[in-house]
Amino acid sequence: MIERRFSRVRTDLPGPKSALVLAAKERFVAAPLAAYAPFVANRYEGVILEDLDGNRFIDFSGGWGCLNVGQRHQRVVNALKDQIDHFLHTDFMAVPYEPLIKLAELLCKHTPGPWPKKAAFFNSGAEAVENAVKIARAHTKRKAVLVFENAFHGRTLLALTMTHKATPYKSGFGPFAPSVYRLPYPYPYRNAITAKEIERALLTLVDPYEVAAMVVEPVIGEGGFIVPPDWFLPEMRRLADRYGFVLVCDEIQSGIGRTGKFFACEHFDVDPDLICTAKSLGSGLPLSGVVGRAEIMDAPPKGGIGGTYVGNPLACRAAIEVIQIVEEENLVERAKHVGERITEGFERLKSRFDLIGDVRGLGAMVGMELVRDRDTKEPASEETSRIAESALRDGAIYPTAGLLGNVIRVLVALVITDEQIDEAISILEAAFEEEAGG
Repeated sequence: MIERRFSRVRTDLPGPKSALVLAAKERFVAAPLAAYAPFVANRYEGVILEDLDGNRFIDFSGGWGCLNVGQRHQRVVNALKDQIDHFLHTDFMAVPYEPLIKLAELLCKHTPGPWPKKAAFFNSGAEAVENAVKIARAHTKRKAVLVFENAFHGRTLLALTMTHKATPYKSGFGPFAPSVYRLPYPYPYRNAITAKEIERALLTLVDPYEVAAMVVEPVIGEGGFIVPPDWFLPEMRRLADRYGFVLVCDEIQSGIGRTGKFFACEHFDVDPDLICTAKSLGSGLPLSGVVGRAEIMDAPPKGGIGGTYVGNPLACRAAIEVIQIVEEENLVERAKHVGERITEGFERLKSRFDLIGDVRGLGAMVGMELVRDRDTKEPASEETSRIAESALRDGAIYPTAGLLGNVIRVLVALVITDEQIDEAISILEAAFEEEAGG
């Protein structure tokens, strides 16, 4: 057992101070905003979160993937303070400002593809996805949208239609947007689908010449941290070229260095027409973007995309620092090391516990799938929930994923130390031991 240096849980959860705040939450905050953690945050640096009662946790959720450069990186904090001293808001489409333009230039330089590029900014990942579809429709003059099984693209109407998981995201919220068609996504642990089968499915669903965009996650995030085979994205690029639709990569969770490349699509040598980015781009501030081929980005009419708060100056200043930190602190390479160390730890747990059916990932985007039987691969959803809760109550926050909630995933900040990784995996191991003993 590794000595505890970073985590500590001294009270029941919630502790007394957190309990008071959570009681007010029950009275005044809408019930659907259910909290994963049974405590209230107070301080957070790097990957260590401390609650109101002084309990400390190693956070492998990274703010659900928003903190690749760590919580409150000093350069981000300094940039925000400087921007506050200048101005907070104008609405870029009323009075433009330099941080948005500089961020667009930086992001374009990091986006794959040999063509000229442009960028537009929004507030959330869902907004980025919806605007990517709008841009593709304006460019192609077509309407239909292709998406995939296990996808998560957001919670607004079109993005929610594009999302696969019904409960809790879609339950009771229909009717949904028309002309969205779902294709099978290769899932190496569970199926052996081929490129021909995907094209056959496409041809049975919709006339491909009516398709405006295919929106695809290079690595499935919320749907279970599924890494596709090497042929998948190149074949989707060929389909887009063959039928003349726009290939959009949703890199909201997989981008900004998470997988050991700035964007995950680079692992597969594919240049999407458009990329959606968010989460870690703004280091926790509300910011998303669509970036890609200039001729496509320019297709909507003036004023056709935008919004009052999109690309707000504070978030843009943070994002400029994020991109420079990723470059100068070599966090893309660090992501590879973090992923290797976590994968080694997860594989060690797999050798001990039959409950773990699969360990997979790309860079520091790592997940383990839990099953009740390795032969039948029956999902171990309840067990996954208990293990994650046990680890959380012992000092490590591990989010779950998958359509059936049987995947433990890692979205930890890339600045995590090896010692912090080892301690967090030790906590997870104890949770598996408790489950096995129970």
